[in-house]
Amino acid sequence: MERRTFIKHTAVISASFFIAKDLFAKPVGPVYGHNDMRYRLDVKWGQLNPLKNPVNDCHEMVQDSKGRIILLTNETKNNILIYNKSGKLLNSWGHEFPGGHGLSLAKENGKDYLFITDTNRHQVYKTTLDGKVLMTIDCPMETGLYKKKEEFVPTETAIADNGDFFIADGYGLQYVFHYSADGKLLSYFGGRGAETKHLDNAHGICIDQRLESPSLLVTDRTRNCFKRFDMQGNLQEIIRLPGACVCRPVIKNDYLYAAVLRSPDLNKEGSGFTTILDKNNKVVSNLGGTEPVYKDGVLQPMVQAEKILLNPHDVCVDNDENLYVAQWASGKVYPYKFTRV
Repeated sequence: MERRTFIKHTAVISASFFIAKDLFAKPVGPVYGHNDMRYRLDVKWGQLNPLKNPVNDCHEMVQDSKGRIILLTNETKNNILIYNKSGKLLNSWGHEFPGGHGLSLAKENGKDYLFITDTNRHQVYKTTLDGKVLMTIDCPMETGLYKKKEEFVPTETAIADNGDFFIADGYGLQYVFHYSADGKLLSYFGGRGAETKHLDNAHGICIDQRLESPSLLVTDRTRNCFKRFDMQGNLQEIIRLPGACVCRPVIKNDYLYAAVLRSPDLNKEGSGFTTILDKNNKVVSNLGGTEPVYKDGVLQPMVQAEKILLNPHDVCVDNDENLYVAQWASGKVYPYKFTRV
């Protein structure tokens, strides 16, 4: 009898332990997305003490060679916040980028560098990972395009393997400028206009290495599309994304990811989501957006379906294919993490 009583009490204690463990376990978030690109949302991943490490607009994020997640915000108390993948803050720096907007990672001789665009200062900076400014690019007045430097409002950069870099003047005159690694202007293309080769809100740019020859993908946000140019600036393709005011294109392995700032146009606040395209430019998943539907091969207009994101501004994809989403004008929220399931 005593043995049976002992076993019974032991079973109750064990069950209570596991129940208590489950009660105190980290809550499991809902899953979003479509097809095999589905993710579990964690809105608390990047939360910090706003009195100590505040953010204003969380503009863009990259992952460095050490696996750290680097965030750029236009809050000058700490323009750069460096996290590990678990959301722990590792470091912070930067007080001189009131218009910190674009953040790109460059690799040179085995070392990582950052390219930062500042829309308030009308400049682009190359820095070390701890904030030392190595190069500053000013308004390219020598082109004759600009009457004053304030017309140059750079939003994004893309860096080639040889160190050459491209600057998108996405809030300015809509040109893309090609520079050598040492900062010499080589050429430019795009600009505002009505022809397909022109751009309107050329918010983002990246170099696409997935095809036989590298090419440039440039955002044409008000026209709901990405445009593919060859490396000399000749238009090759238009990737239409009806209803999606996309930010910069982000490529990881075979997929292209982009934050959709708003839908179906820029006038509707708090209407963003995140979209994912495969190598054939087909939308395969929307996080917070409607399921992608094609009729006769044509993508139908997409809109926000679930208000999990307000005005997302960038997507960072880590080496485990998890996503981190930074948001603009969204109540000063810290980045969210979407863990792939």
